[in-house]
Amino acid sequence: MYITTSTSAASSILRASSRSRFVSSLSSFKSLPARSLSPSPSSLVSQRSLGFASAVRSFRCSVPRWSHRVDWRSPLSLRAQIRTVAPAIERLERAFATMAAEHPFKEILTALPKPGGGEFGKFYSLPALNDPRIEKLPYSIRILLESAIRNCDNFQVKKEDVEKIIDWENSAPKQVEIPFKPARVLLQDFTGVPAVVDLACMRDAMNKLGSDSNKINPLVPVDLVIDHSVQVDVTRSENAVKANMELEFQRNKERFAFLKWGSSAFHNMLVVPPGSGIVHQVNLEYLGRVVFNTNGMLYPDSVVGTDSHTTMIDGLGVAGWGVGGIEAEAAMLGQPMSMVLPGVVGFKLSGKLHNGVTATDLVLTVTQMLRKHGVVGKFVEFHGDGMGELSLADRATIANMSPEYGATMGFFPVDHVTLQYLKLTGRSDETVAMVEGYLRANKMFVDYNEPQQERVYSSYLELNLADVEPCISGPKRPHDRVPLKEMKADWHSCLDNKVGFKGFAVPKETQEKVVKFSFHGQPAELKHGSVVIAAITSCTNTSNPSVMLGAGLVAKKACELGLQVKPWVKTSLAPGSGVVTKYLLQSGLQKYLNEQGFHIVGYGCTTCIGNSGDLDESVASTITDNDIVAAAVLSGNRNFEGRVHPLTRANYLASPPLVVAYALAGTVDIDFDKEPIGTTKDGKSVYFKDIWPTTEEIAEVVQSSVLPDMFKSTYEAITKGNPTWNQLSVPASKLYSWDPNSTYIHEPPYFKDMTMDPPGAHGVKDAYCLLNFGDSITTDHISPAGSIHKDSPTAKYLLERGVERRDFNSYGSRRGNDEVMARGTFANIRLVNKLLNGEVGPKTVHVPTGEKLSVFDAAMKYKSAGHGTIILAGAEYGSGSSRDWAAKGPMLLVSLFIWPFE
Repeated sequence: MYITTSTSAASSILRASSRSRFVSSLSSFKSLPARSLSPSPSSLVSQRSLGFASAVRSFRCSVPRWSHRVDWRSPLSLRAQIRTVAPAIERLERAFATMAAEHPFKEILTALPKPGGGEFGKFYSLPALNDPRIEKLPYSIRILLESAIRNCDNFQVKKEDVEKIIDWENSAPKQVEIPFKPARVLLQDFTGVPAVVDLACMRDAMNKLGSDSNKINPLVPVDLVIDHSVQVDVTRSENAVKANMELEFQRNKERFAFLKWGSSAFHNMLVVPPGSGIVHQVNLEYLGRVVFNTNGMLYPDSVVGTDSHTTMIDGLGVAGWGVGGIEAEAAMLGQPMSMVLPGVVGFKLSGKLHNGVTATDLVLTVTQMLRKHGVVGKFVEFHGDGMGELSLADRATIANMSPEYGATMGFFPVDHVTLQYLKLTGRSDETVAMVEGYLRANKMFVDYNEPQQERVYSSYLELNLADVEPCISGPKRPHDRVPLKEMKADWHSCLDNKVGFKGFAVPKETQEKVVKFSFHGQPAELKHGSVVIAAITSCTNTSNPSVMLGAGLVAKKACELGLQVKPWVKTSLAPGSGVVTKYLLQSGLQKYLNEQGFHIVGYGCTTCIGNSGDLDESVASTITDNDIVAAAVLSGNRNFEGRVHPLTRANYLASPPLVVAYALAGTVDIDFDKEPIGTTKDGKSVYFKDIWPTTEEIAEVVQSSVLPDMFKSTYEAITKGNPTWNQLSVPASKLYSWDPNSTYIHEPPYFKDMTMDPPGAHGVKDAYCLLNFGDSITTDHISPAGSIHKDSPTAKYLLERGVERRDFNSYGSRRGNDEVMARGTFANIRLVNKLLNGEVGPKTVHVPTGEKLSVFDAAMKYKSAGHGTIILAGAEYGSGSSRDWAAKGPMLLVSLFIWPFE
């Protein structure tokens, strides 16, 4: 049994609480001269030296200890204390000025020449270390090594840290910790809003302390893509994109205005407006640098993002993974991340995919293999002859699913395929030449035309691509892969099995019931397994032209045979970028997708995050009144209970062509090998094989339809926004004007009454159990991102403030309001709390009275009576994304977590 005061999902966040993290940052900002806050990484390099530690020690000895005795309400008192430390600040400034020539690895700083003369810049050369251990290092570890060398100052990053990484083969099994400074930070609006809220709050705190609030700025480039706010309200319409965007702005105008304010108030922050695409695809096609050249300093691109699927960029050879919001804020402020030096699983690919097998089939197979192998906290590095058979988009699809197989990242080193993709997506010839030249010179480029140096890995896996077969995954977890040929049998076993990840416990006598109803005057019917949502969603697959154009070919063949998706199936297509629309139109396939109801509904994260919108009332009431186990089929990466839609208890992940096929079939209860999908107008049966395109057909249409100019024209205009965005009026003030009546943006409590001494751990005595969980309580259970239930504490809070039910929006969209998020903690409608003896829902038992209350109401009742509370939880508690509020929310409700509990 382990005991901790933080959540599993964000233990590193709460090891350094938001208060102590801010105190540390504040101390740094107070002591640094203005020039040291330049966002230039090369200027940061010049500040790191052996003298830094002694300068800070001198500064600390001179500063009077700020304590609880300070009158924090008196600005005069604070200013007086600040004045007393001025001499120490001046000494620190002088120390910084002498640090430029003292870099511990200055002797390996090397120039990279341009082919035509001159140089691209300088870089820290790994070969110049002349250490044979480096030749055996996985490529992913070499990126950590280069970062440690470049950022080495013997204070935040020490020479001993560099040695640990060089000696990775021996040190990684010992679980040693190293610091890592990513090159940039990536945010999306659900998780980005709280980060900007915290930065705004930091500025207020600086202002209250009498210091320069304008010094609170990101020290590394920060890209924020607004992509998680669009909902599928309107579908099956040529006007769907415009209508959904209008509703998106109506609901989120305040949030968007706040982010637009942040883009001008903070330096080094780029905000990509709504309607541009999914953050991960924009990152892949546009934001990813692969190699940075900052003021003549060359170094590998690396990124941490406030979305777990930041790992998609690993397909481009950029080291990236998801972190909690507070971790991202620390990285933004220039602090190194403390991480365990990871083991690396070498995953060898060989062979070639069979005809008709998609990248999605491959990634679901890889996900299952890696979950079984056990890769939590590890890197996975792909290599082998089979790499040449995978397009960059295929690699990105596999990398995207890293959170689903549990790895920190699934990394694909840069090779010729990567360079071809950079050219395809509009990167200049000079940029591509610089990328190749730097990576070759620094032993970070893989050339499969040359003999391969054997690299050492922590463990080894191998997959022959020829062994991959068509499959889907579900009904409740992404790693529960089901071969397509076994789907019907697996579905019936799920109906039989007791309630669980593979069970619904439907009585035998009711499994075949068919419920007839009227859908807009047309006869309709539903049964267990009926597909009511079929969604081609943003990030996992829409970066991949082969599966997107494959979906278009399935739609085309179905149209030509006279098949039609039933009108009560909610169909949608949400591309990851405008490029997808261009190549679907270029190929002529979008019109066939439209005929099957797959109109484009918007550019952003939709169904996969729970923004699937409402089902038609007739469909919804039929499901609820008859206890139907309805199904959703989506080309996403998450299918946890309650995430896609509250009324779809079975959710399957599938490739875009399979999404169309299941929409046509109208049910997951089908054997595609033996049963027809439908009938032609003349009554002939149509089978799966009749509408499924060959690999050659797909390759031909990809070749003719996906063109470099599409990427250039899309991204030339991406930061210009749209008229609605451009008309948003925001104040020019560098401090945010908090509106106490806002239900979206609220001043958080973290920095109120803060002292310069972080509070220590507090004891928990005579506590009551608030919740008792089993295994696999994900961050979706802890802090849901989807819809706000009409009977929840959050709904009550919003209604009391005049928010209409139709304007509730989602939890994800309201993450800038701590009052909403605290009430939304443990609000997942599929929560299984053992205190309720089998009842499912976001409630618990208030032990002293025996009352059954919402989790929030029970927590507040305990708090008001002065009682501490604990949560009991099993293995994998807190796995998943959105870890900042999965940490902050419980922190506001309870005193202690105990897990795993046996």
